[in-house]
Amino acid sequence: MTDGDKVGLIAAWPEIVRKIRARTPARLLQGCAGAAYLTHTQLDLRAAHAAARDAVRTEFDARAIFGEGFWKAWRLVETSTRARTKDQYLRYPDLGRHFDEASRAEIARGCAPHTRLQIAIGDGLSVPALSAQIPALLPALHAAAIRRGWTVGQTFVIRHCRVGILNEIGELLAPDVAVLLIGERPGLATVESLSANIAYRPDASHTDANRNLISNIHARGCKPGKRPKESWNLPSG
Repeated sequence: MTDGDKVGLIAAWPEIVRKIRARTPARLLQGCAGAAYLTHTQLDLRAAHAAARDAVRTEFDARAIFGEGFWKAWRLVETSTRARTKDQYLRYPDLGRHFDEASRAEIARGCAPHTRLQIAIGDGLSVPALSAQIPALLPALHAAAIRRGWTVGQTFVIRHCRVGILNEIGELLAPDVAVLLIGERPGLATVESLSANIAYRPDASHTDANRNLISNIHARGCKPGKRPKESWNLPSG
């Protein structure tokens, strides 16, 4: 099916169908050829599935995805969990909930304890989500906290990260509030969805029931705001 054919097909749809399709990225009312999807729909699905697999498998190179300017401006601290490889991370989730010893020492050395807000960035299950959302979201979040007079800890990034790492952040730094910005499991609509997991005075006893969550942070979900061009709201100090 050519692009012209697609335009003609869309124009022939009733108005209610066009309104439904405009409200969601879900592949609704796509049409069919017998019992099968149309060729362009099937190709689109296969491309989306491949992108989702790539998002999960991509290794987190923070300097590369954020750029050297952003990295230096925010003086990001790089840490890792006990998962040494992507395969370990995917097969043994608990390894992603604990820092390795070198990272614990790095956090103790480079991050102030007992702040009002501590922000961490974890790769989770989608590195492209970090690349797409963090450059706009991190400055906005930091600026909003400063406007409220909060003390904000040194932001750090976490390789092979699971949400449960918030408990160890609480153990190491004891912030009032810890926020983990982490890539969500990609779907067939987008691989760029981020979530903000929020814990109040996290400790080893916390489960998901003790945390709040803002999910679907991406262009068609909860928008983080416009991406800054060449400058950022820099951390104070």
